Amino acid sequence: MKANRPQMEKALDAPPADIRIFLLYGPDEAGSMALAKRLERAMGEGAERIDLDGPALRSDPARLADEAAALSMFGDKRWIRISGAGEESVPAVQALLEAPQAGNPVIAIAGAIKNTSKLAKTCLDNPAAMAFASYAPDEREAGHIAIAQARELGLRLSPDLGRRIADVAGNDRALMAGEVEKIALYLDASPEAPKEATEEAFDALSAQSAEADIGPLVNAVLGGDIDALHHELSMLAASATPLASVTRPLLNRAMLIAQIHAEIERTGSLDRAMESQGRAIFWKDKAHVGRQVRSWNLDAVSRLMHRLLDAERATRDSRGPGDVAVRQELLTIARQAARSR
Repeated sequence: MKANRPQMEKALDAPPADIRIFLLYGPDEAGSMALAKRLERAMGEGAERIDLDGPALRSDPARLADEAAALSMFGDKRWIRISGAGEESVPAVQALLEAPQAGNPVIAIAGAIKNTSKLAKTCLDNPAAMAFASYAPDEREAGHIAIAQARELGLRLSPDLGRRIADVAGNDRALMAGEVEKIALYLDASPEAPKEATEEAFDALSAQSAEADIGPLVNAVLGGDIDALHHELSMLAASATPLASVTRPLLNRAMLIAQIHAEIERTGSLDRAMESQGRAIFWKDKAHVGRQVRSWNLDAVSRLMHRLLDAERATRDSRGPGDVAVRQELLTIARQAARSR
């Protein structure tokens, strides 16, 4: 069944026994990830989490229902998280919804799929499923979101500063959370010792200049300019800049492209769709973004976001390939974009 945001938040904070799966989709994948965190907090730190993805479900459609009905090995709570869910996941989801019993909540993050997709319709049409599509907030909503994110960290933001943070982050929830967290750390704020955020702290830590430096690399990757990408990677290496710093700006641009596609579907016009994004598109990037929208369709950009999230996770794993994996992923994405030009 279809849910609005308050309904989904309430259900994730206290999962109802009659809901077997929560489907989170839409172009604002950062919004979906933020909602998924609510279920993680509700289940508690000691809960056992089972991670699955679309290919795993395609190869074994019965596994999802089995995992949802299984008892935890440690006797604790148990839940299942599906990353990169798509049409290949439909048989597994149907098996879960038709199973005689379940018990462990399942949350699936599907990216920018359409309401008419088989996966979305399966969950929208079944009372044992809840589905919610996340879209990027507008400027006013984004400012309120930044203020709420800051409050959780013991940081008090004025409405004006909340809007500034939202503007710099392009209204992206994940980027706003990163900006807010930096200010909280800078001011040593915490829920136990709240602090008032200042314009001076934000100016000192603003990611705007860093974003401008990363902009040419973002355009090289998503525009398929291999030579420019090699140049930008060399510049980053020379300045000892870790490649972990480029995944978020790339994700931000990918989500922007997905949002533009959603608006094109609604209005039928690329120009109107881009105008609707307001200041999320810097004037100097307008031509680049237009070309990237034409190169990356909605399905391709959804897969792109999952690849970038995997690359970002690789940078966080001290035992993993880190920057090497990110570099290779950027080159692979750029080659794919070059073929689409």
